[in-house]
Amino acid sequence: MRLRRVLGWTALAIPLALFLFVFVAYWMSDNVCGDPGLGTPADPVKAIIHCDYGTADVLELRDVEKPVPRDDQILVKVRAAAVNPLDWHFLRGTPYVLRLDAGLRRPENIRLGVDFAGTVEAVGANVTRLEPGNDVFGGEFGAFGEYVAVHQDWAIVKKPADVSFEQAASAPMAAVTALQALRDRGKVQRGERVLINGASGGVGTFAVQLARHFGAHVTGVCSTRNLEMVRLLGADEVIDYTRQDFTESGEKYDLILDMVGNRTLSDMRRVMTPGGRAVLIGGGGPDAGNWIGPLWIPIKAMLYSPFVDQDFLPFLTQFNHDDLTLLGNLMQEGTVTPVIDRRYSLTEVPDAVRYLEEGHARGKVIIEVD
Repeated sequence: MRLRRVLGWTALAIPLALFLFVFVAYWMSDNVCGDPGLGTPADPVKAIIHCDYGTADVLELRDVEKPVPRDDQILVKVRAAAVNPLDWHFLRGTPYVLRLDAGLRRPENIRLGVDFAGTVEAVGANVTRLEPGNDVFGGEFGAFGEYVAVHQDWAIVKKPADVSFEQAASAPMAAVTALQALRDRGKVQRGERVLINGASGGVGTFAVQLARHFGAHVTGVCSTRNLEMVRLLGADEVIDYTRQDFTESGEKYDLILDMVGNRTLSDMRRVMTPGGRAVLIGGGGPDAGNWIGPLWIPIKAMLYSPFVDQDFLPFLTQFNHDDLTLLGNLMQEGTVTPVIDRRYSLTEVPDAVRYLEEGHARGKVIIEVD
């Protein structure tokens, strides 16, 4: 009995102590936009910043200090960037658990944007892989600006000559996600039936083309206005979600890529073959579940999969040189063609983010930095 009371108090004390730690850390943290690159920069360049969490209304175009590459860094003059759902997650600081790493009361990194394409302007003393004048693309926080400094071992590779800066900037987050979800997590095989829920979005438009490249029979799910576009990307069949629920179709799929998260796992299971796989990539808009948001999806998958004969697989993109290079080559040869919906200037980044948050973008939304 005494041991039971001790264990009971311990079980209560641990979450209470965690709560108090977060509470104290929150109130002891400041909310001042104190980035050393602000103030009166000696060598000013333009960049989008956000000193507080919030909607696109908190975004500002400001003068910041031009980055100086360290010994292991590459300084890139950005020519184009792309907007991703990841951007509004960091902008809003949601789900809230994200703030444990990104900053409790305010963002520790006030720069926004990840996908970029541009030209190497300078390199650090230890950089051997790239040199000034190389056209490159990749992923690094702070892409919504005139310059970004990237570690040489991170996601940055040469841009193929016949791929535009806009096309290259559209690829890092969305195309790498589609590639790794199909090939690595979904283990797609030639001849398999693949369904892509959200086929007209940033990841979906790449996934349709890559699934065909891997020899799969592809079904895309999208709205009425995007049916023809998804067909032209290579889908063998298309389902208009405004008229038909794909989970009631009676068809069976070996692999489902779900970017929308609008169907339950049990619903999807009805249209999966025995031993089929569902890769759960995302879902929900900027106001969907502020505490854990889309993080609930992998939790459900881990709880559900052991009790069924299909695999529900959570997914996290991992940038690397090899996959970026592969995608650059596929774009160069025309196997994969990025779909670009709208273009915005650097001053219009808030409007670009608002548009993406609406959830109706066809392919990618591009920021032109020139």
